[in-house]
Amino acid sequence: MLAVTADDHRSTGPVAVLANPTAGRGRHRNLLPRLLERLAVAGRPVELLTAGTEAEAEAVCRAAVAGGAGALVAVGGDGTVHRALQAVAGTGVPFGPVPAGTGNDFAADTGFPADPLAAAGVIAEAVRAGRDRPVDLARMTGAGGEHRWYGAVLAAGFDAVVNERANRLRWPRGRRRYDLAILVELARLRPRRYTLRLDGVEHTVEAVLVAVGNSACYGGGMRVCPDADPTDGLLDVVVGGRFDRRTLIRVRPRVYRGEHVTHPLVRCYRAHTVELAAEGITTYADGERALELPVRISAVPGALRLLR
Repeated sequence: MLAVTADDHRSTGPVAVLANPTAGRGRHRNLLPRLLERLAVAGRPVELLTAGTEAEAEAVCRAAVAGGAGALVAVGGDGTVHRALQAVAGTGVPFGPVPAGTGNDFAADTGFPADPLAAAGVIAEAVRAGRDRPVDLARMTGAGGEHRWYGAVLAAGFDAVVNERANRLRWPRGRRRYDLAILVELARLRPRRYTLRLDGVEHTVEAVLVAVGNSACYGGGMRVCPDADPTDGLLDVVVGGRFDRRTLIRVRPRVYRGEHVTHPLVRCYRAHTVELAAEGITTYADGERALELPVRISAVPGALRLLR
């Protein structure tokens, strides 16, 4: 974790902006100049960070934070937010998400307007007033000691397997590739054996869905962990048991309303620390490919200072 104290720079440092021009299939690309103008209302220099890859995006965010940025803003979807969180988590440097992606779950769950210009206005006013609010993040650690932060939900079941399949497909493009991955993985659907250790108490479950939420939503509004609160210092764990294909297809639409948790095959837990293990699962955090199981996930209260 970076040992940076934001107090030295918060009142004078520039606002660093990470923007993903391809987020949301590029529909907000032409809005970026207006967003930068809106952020400049805060009275600080605004510095646009440039990156060509996901790794570069994380690197330039870390460099900006280490170099004295007074705030970091991510313009894009949950993936862009995820990259930025790796730089600001635990540093005290305040952060603001401008929702401009296909999925904007973290921004929505932490109370930002859905309109990008309105969200930029909220962030600019918070910077101008020197106002930020603490929210929790989840910190996951892999078997080799590597770690990642996330703000929304970690998927470690069917949805993670579908994402992994979709990322391997070269055809078709866009949303149809994900739809094809769902069909392929539905045909291969089988419960997997998971070991869950919740604050040290071990559970062995057979399940097709496992999600660990710092906040409620993933996948563009699916309320998979509907009661998760990113200010309570806890992680919500939702486990969907031995669903067959027909039942999963029938229950899946209910996830958008958070009503799946009433199904008799679904179990919900809450813990400060979650240890999760299963064979052959690569997790997805904030919709981004993360670590292979096993992982240890901890809720870190106040790990992020949010510009609201």
